[in-house]
Amino acid sequence: MITQRIEAIRQNYVNAKPEISCQRAKIWTDSHKETEGLPVAIRRARAFYDCCDRLEVHIFEGELVVGAIGEFRKCGILTPEFSWMWVDREMDTFATRPQDPYLMTDEQRDFVRREIFPYWKGKSLEEAFLARLPEDTRRIGVDTGILDNDSKWRQAVGEITPDYQDVLFKKGFGGIIREAEEHIAALDPTNPDDLEKKEFYQSILWTSRGIIRYANRYADEAERLAGQESDPVRAAELRTIAQNCRRVPEHPPESFYEAIQFLWFVQVGGILSENPLSLNPGRFDQYMDPYYEADLAKGAVTEDFAQELIEALWLKYSEWVWTISSNTADYFAGYNQFQNLTVGGKKRDGHDGTNPVTFMAMKATEEVRTHQPGLSVRVQADCPREFLDAVTHLVSTGTGFPAIHSDSVGYQMLLNAGYEPEDARDWNNCGCVVPHFRKTGEWTAAVNMNFGSALEYALNQGASLMTGEQMGLTEKPAAQFGTFEEVMAAFYRQFNNLCRHSIILTVEAQRLHKEMVPRPFLSSCIEHCMESGKDLSQGGAKYNIGPVITGIGLAVTANSLAAVKKLVFEDKVCTMETLANALRANWEGYEDLRQKAKDCPKYGNDQDDVDDLAVEIANHFYREIHQYKDIFGSPFLTAFMGISNYIPMGRVLGATPDGRKHGEPSSEGVSPFVGTDTSTPLAAMRSAAKLNQEVHSGGTLLNLRLNPELVATKRGQANLGAMVQTLFSLGAFHVQFNCISSETLRDAQAHPENYKDLLVRVAGYSTQFVNLSKSMQDAIIARTEHSY
Repeated sequence: MITQRIEAIRQNYVNAKPEISCQRAKIWTDSHKETEGLPVAIRRARAFYDCCDRLEVHIFEGELVVGAIGEFRKCGILTPEFSWMWVDREMDTFATRPQDPYLMTDEQRDFVRREIFPYWKGKSLEEAFLARLPEDTRRIGVDTGILDNDSKWRQAVGEITPDYQDVLFKKGFGGIIREAEEHIAALDPTNPDDLEKKEFYQSILWTSRGIIRYANRYADEAERLAGQESDPVRAAELRTIAQNCRRVPEHPPESFYEAIQFLWFVQVGGILSENPLSLNPGRFDQYMDPYYEADLAKGAVTEDFAQELIEALWLKYSEWVWTISSNTADYFAGYNQFQNLTVGGKKRDGHDGTNPVTFMAMKATEEVRTHQPGLSVRVQADCPREFLDAVTHLVSTGTGFPAIHSDSVGYQMLLNAGYEPEDARDWNNCGCVVPHFRKTGEWTAAVNMNFGSALEYALNQGASLMTGEQMGLTEKPAAQFGTFEEVMAAFYRQFNNLCRHSIILTVEAQRLHKEMVPRPFLSSCIEHCMESGKDLSQGGAKYNIGPVITGIGLAVTANSLAAVKKLVFEDKVCTMETLANALRANWEGYEDLRQKAKDCPKYGNDQDDVDDLAVEIANHFYREIHQYKDIFGSPFLTAFMGISNYIPMGRVLGATPDGRKHGEPSSEGVSPFVGTDTSTPLAAMRSAAKLNQEVHSGGTLLNLRLNPELVATKRGQANLGAMVQTLFSLGAFHVQFNCISSETLRDAQAHPENYKDLLVRVAGYSTQFVNLSKSMQDAIIARTEHSY
């Protein structure tokens, strides 16, 4: 049962509007003014230290886990070193934009325009990226909805899993300082390579001392508040908080409570260093259970208090807000930071890893109903029945949690990406649905690529149907295609061109991150960076896995090609010229033909004639992308994962041969196009499982809606568990479920004040329904609600 304290904090989370803090931006800017001429890694590390030293300290009412990134409890920060231009352009309308609005005062806007932005003009990552980008790539790859990677040049990368097992909980940052000092002492100052390593280790000293300083300042504040506190119970809590902050993160944690506080300090450090996407807690149950079991055995913690601490941490994960441009918000809607926390699955030795903390994590997600952390579970064929029952029970609560993953397919995905077997077995999820490992440097969401655009350009001579602008390669008129094979060849020419520009976008961004924004704090959290003397941005991790290109619109494209094949070349219902004219007219005046197109076979119903096209496209995607190498020589990877990217990518996509109209949403992940999976949920699963998912090491995502009555009983939940196990036995990697009725969602849309904590599964994450734009809400409501 949720405690009164946690409920009070939860209510603040549900009702508070995100506010922008300018403190970090001011300190970061002042620090850089003071360090002109020093190496970039040192400057960033010094700025981090100065943030830890100068940022206001706030312990909010009732908190058990402390640490804030600004003066507001629900808070976002600015990172002008990455990009200030979009902030300048958009902040006057922050409060009124349709997706992810923020509160910001006129005084704040005046301050940053006067004191912050002038310093960074000409120095930001965004400006450098746009200056270097080839014009033909920029034309289709910057704010177009055709290719999108602005989260990699307007924002930081994030996308790592701090190594608690082998680094942080073992050494503490005090141990990391000693290790860095030992490395520096062993370096040869006459060796140019060693000089670069010295800069790296010096940057580690600055960031490690910074996070210790930050914790000690919170200890001071807790002691000060304890001295003023009239309630003896709260005063004792504050003194315990002070003791925790004196110990961690400088020293290895000695208790469950200290380990929880350590986790949040690392998360705060990551936020202050780069406001990151996908800073993943990783396999929470594996590294937290030893502390829980030891404390429980000696009476140092009760089960109830440990549960309360986990729920307090869940709320801290949910209170910080990822500050992003309106374009990025279209692709990552719902204030989502993708802090993916994984439980269950096998241990490194192959034995089942389920433990008491596994179930406590799922209970916390059910009780607090926060959108963070993103809870993922690993399910193997012989997983404990109690675990699978807990998973399906959580599904039945309608939060969209957990994301359910095949333990064995995740393992195979990492083997295919080059991991050693024991490391591959120890995988956790990163961000959305990406199998990952804590000794890795990777861009898991490098570019979103609009598959539908490739078909549009193939059928419209390389031009956009909606604007008429030439966006793709020049192509002959559709009327001249004499065979379906010619259509496929034209599609693949346009497709391969989009792949090529995706690589250009990514490699240019990688080069600039390496030059301009090293990552000393997060590098200190990764074991091999310390051993190699290289920053994450320099390829210092044990595994430098190729960036992931994400395919958007697989179902729409397969459905459309199947319609072309059937209508034009098999049944000869119409000519290619007529079909092309119908698409240009947005189907207006071609209603009968549109209905025939909608009646054609659709992916998601276990029909081979269309599913085989989806498999062929996915295989081609992998082969085409995998031939390219990134700046570290690693082959690029593919994914079909879903965020909210299918909404903006559909918005720029003209009418498609499957009957879809101009601007309507595309399809996400390996999910069916909305409303077209008219058979059973098992049929939709079987269609998705036909894809060779194990080669798409960037992850695959299947989103389904179920009528809540299907999982309202223990029997229904058991049936769902059997269905999931069947899906995984066929080779699929992931599935997740929304179990909220359309009636409830429509009522929430009409009366948001009554549904402030209603969570829905958007794609690879859940968030509050009322925090989504109407177009995003409509897209969720439009998904097929499977009944019997």
